[in-house]
Amino acid sequence: MTAMRVTKRTLTGWVLMPQGWRFGELSFSDRLLGFAPDSRRAATGESNPICEDGEVLILPGFIDLHVHGGGGADVMDGGDAMLTVARTHARHGTTAMLATTMTAPTGDIDQALAGVAAFMRSAPADAAAVLGVHLEGPYINAEKLGAQPDYCLPGRLEDIERWTGLAPIRVVTLAPEIAGNMELLLALSQRGVRVQMGHSTASYEQTRQALAHGLSGFTHLFNAMSPLHQRNPGVVGAALAHAEYAELISDLVCVHPGAIRVALRAIPKLYAVTDATAAAGMPDGEYSLGRQRVQKCLGAVRLADGTLAGSALTTDQGFRNLAALPLPLADVSRRMSLFPAEYLGLQSKGRIEAGYDADLVVMDQDLSVDAVYVRGSKV
Repeated sequence: MTAMRVTKRTLTGWVLMPQGWRFGELSFSDRLLGFAPDSRRAATGESNPICEDGEVLILPGFIDLHVHGGGGADVMDGGDAMLTVARTHARHGTTAMLATTMTAPTGDIDQALAGVAAFMRSAPADAAAVLGVHLEGPYINAEKLGAQPDYCLPGRLEDIERWTGLAPIRVVTLAPEIAGNMELLLALSQRGVRVQMGHSTASYEQTRQALAHGLSGFTHLFNAMSPLHQRNPGVVGAALAHAEYAELISDLVCVHPGAIRVALRAIPKLYAVTDATAAAGMPDGEYSLGRQRVQKCLGAVRLADGTLAGSALTTDQGFRNLAALPLPLADVSRRMSLFPAEYLGLQSKGRIEAGYDADLVVMDQDLSVDAVYVRGSKV
């Protein structure tokens, strides 16, 4: 990674500390240095602060664990695509992310991982940090492809080992009901890889078995998985009954607000993702999603047959969407920063506390992004 010159900076406003909202001055270089509260302004705890004219909100940077593309570029393109994706999402408040692949021929996945690795070796200061790879497939069920092309494979640990040699694999999405995948799940979880269930027709009972084998999460909850029925609870029912973590697309298109409320009541550490495609941050039109062509129109991304294909979401809009449910801003922040950091076991991201990385999002009273800092460098 290239060296970054970071000087000491300060920001003044409503700062979301671990104990809640406090007004004062935050100092940082590449790490957070300290906070000096303003004794004239009372802390608000979990309650949303009331900003006076010109005051800002200072939050931990957003961490997005499911990103396929943005700015017209797709992770699967390899080459310099990752740079465009990471710069695009940084402008919207994402300070760290997982580059997410598509189910594809192994050569296509090789190309994508090589591009991710090259970016990680020389990431610039004006881009979101890439923490590694979310391998979405190819170990999924062909009966629940969603927008994935049909290049499904049976799970093989040797594939993962080879791909790990190209780029760090942090999360794998698979369908455990496919022969061999339950054994792969167990092996990966024992190696510290986070394994998520997605694109799956599994039953409630099979999902419980997967949880016992080390399953740690659920990919784009409600989408591309067996639904909840009162006599056949499916993957969704098992997630709502037993999951600690699950990711959810917060664009209010892929999941109805009412279903989001259900998940919020049931899953303690439900966290938000974008599942963003190349269409994120771009005007309506046609874009790529792996080997598929997708169309962005009216805020949604779809295949030619109308199937939803990821999203055009950015994290700042996802933040505003959850806040409008309504949820307290402190709770929304946890679901976009703290919980994803905890899920990956990150020790220096996800909160504003001395010693943590200076990954920050500054928002105005309307929750528009005013500034973004990645390891103390302003984007």
